Formats: sequence, C-alpha cells, structure tokens
Amino acid sequence: MTVSSVSPRDARTLAKIKALLERVDITLDEHLDYVCAIFDEEGEPIATGSAFGSTLRCFAVHPAHQGEGLLNEIITHLMEDRTNRGYFHLFVYTKPGSAKFFKDLGFSEIAEVPGFLVFLENRKNGFSGYLKQIEAKKRPGKAAAIVMNANPFTLGHRYLVEQAAEENDVVHLFLLSENAGPIPAAVRHRLVREGVKDLPNVVCHETGEYLISSATFPGYFLKSEEKILRTQARLDTALFVRIAQTLDVTARYVGHEPHSIVTGIYNEVLAEALPAHGIQCRIIRRKELPDGRVISASTVRQAIHDDCLDDVAEMLPEPTLAFFRSLEAAPVIAAIRREKDVVHY
Repeated sequence: MTVSSVSPRDARTLAKIKALLERVDITLDEHLDYVCAIFDEEGEPIATGSAFGSTLRCFAVHPAHQGEGLLNEIITHLMEDRTNRGYFHLFVYTKPGSAKFFKDLGFSEIAEVPGFLVFLENRKNGFSGYLKQIEAKKRPGKAAAIVMNANPFTLGHRYLVEQAAEENDVVHLFLLSENAGPIPAAVRHRLVREGVKDLPNVVCHETGEYLISSATFPGYFLKSEEKILRTQARLDTALFVRIAQTLDVTARYVGHEPHSIVTGIYNEVLAEALPAHGIQCRIIRRKELPDGRVISASTVRQAIHDDCLDDVAEMLPEPTLAFFRSLEAAPVIAAIRREKDVVHY
C-alpha cells in the first residue's frame, strides 16, 4: 500500500486521522509539520504517523489491519522524509507498549515517562555519548545545576547563578543549544559566558538535543495544552535526572516564575519529581530593581522590540547591555522587532 502525505488544510482527512489515533488513546499533536497515512480502497485512513522537526510521533494502525506491516511502511516513509529535509538525528515518542517495535528498527531508548511515553533516538550512543562529554567537565565537591535559555542574559539570570555558586562547590550551567528565537544561540551563549566568567566554580555546558529542545520539550517554545506540557516536562525531567547522576548533582536551581505558564508548570514538575532521586529543587525568588520591577528577559525583549533599551538598562549585565548597544546587534534587534509577540508563553 502507498503512504501519502496529508495536507494541513485537509480538515476532513485530519479529522479522520484524529479519530483513528483516539482509537488507540493517542491525541493528535497540535504542533506537526508533516502528517502521512495509508488509506484503504474507500479512502479511509488505516495507518498514520507524523513528524515535527527531528521527532516522529502520533502513530496508529486500525485494529483490523494490525499485523500487516503498515507501521513499518509509515516509519520508513517518515524517516526518508526527515532525511530529505536535513534531519539525520531522529527521535521517537511512542507509547510504552510500542517501544520494542522501534528498538527492532534500530532505535535506542533514552528515557521513559511511566504509563505515558517512551523516548528513543536512532543513534545507539547518542545520549550516552553526550553524558560522557559532560562528565569530562565533572568536578569534586557539592554540585548544583541550572538549565538556562538566557534570552538574553539578564541580572536576574546572574542572580540565580550567584545564589547557586555561593551555596555549592560547583555549578553546572546548561545553556539551551537550540536556535528557537530571534537571538541566536551563539549570541546567547557568549553573553552568558561573559556574564559569569568571574565566578570560578561555574562550568558551562550546552544542552544539545537532550534538555528543553524541540525534541524533548516542544511546548517550551510553542503554546500547548497543560496535559501535553506536563508530559513533556516529565520527559525532560527524566533526562535531567540522568545528567544529574552523571555529574553527582544534588540540587537544581530555578527562578520563580509568576507569569510564564510553561515555566511555571515545568517548575512544578521538577519540584514534584526531583526529590525522589535525591535532588533538591531550589526555587529562587526573582530579583527586583529598587523601584520594584521584576527583572525579566521577556521585559527586556519587549523593550528592545519597542526601541526602549534604556528603560531596561538596569536589568542587564554590562556585556549584554554593551552588545545591544553595538552595531553587531543590529540584525538581532531587527529580528526581535519583527516578532509579533516577544513574551514567553
């Protein structure tokens, strides 16, 4: 049977695919860039699969057609499509009962959210290789970790790092690798490294595709339902636990988040899950300016968007402020001003 792509404008067919997924207790993801299906002679979908970026997801085969090798055809088609689009390191979300099928296709399990999903990749030593990479920077003593987007790096971020650095012998600072906004990752990383270079016990890492990425936590970058956000946050937490165990981390520091829905949910999941693994979740109250304004990267982006950088100069470390006042920042500022909404969901 032929695997066919489904247009995102084909509401009638998508409704049928949604119904097929619901038969196996799967919700059609609201953030997909490709959907495909196999149809019977009457034009009804009997097998389906989808993709978003480097991840494959939303698989289902009609009960009457299971055992016919249709899922294998769907997966092969999706992998070819992703490769043609330049995605070579692929990830799979699937229900625990289907994990063995993907392992037989060469995928390796990275983490599981019991009862919800298993997360796999098509590289045998992908995650284990990443763990070896960060382990090379391991230091003795009481260790903490921070995972940070720093979009851009503010004095609020700096305050969080300072708190962790004062209370621990070493702080492993993980910087989001993904280019998912108007400020490129290379710029974000440089400003963070310049902003903490005077703190000798802070060690910087990149998250790669294994922490808060479009593979593990797409809801961090895109609006999603709370149920989806919580599942993705649990997956990301499971991956973080493996990383923390590699570095002997006993505490994770996060900033209190009263405004961002996704970050607030993520912090709740961390606070619930980490203690069971011997990791304390330290939620630090946001730093405020003398006038009572809370320091926020969203506020800074909004000010840059509105050409009011001077209004938030007090929120920025010198390297960040100097960058945004430089000619080098012109394309970044232009990109921020093109954004319709610069406030983190």
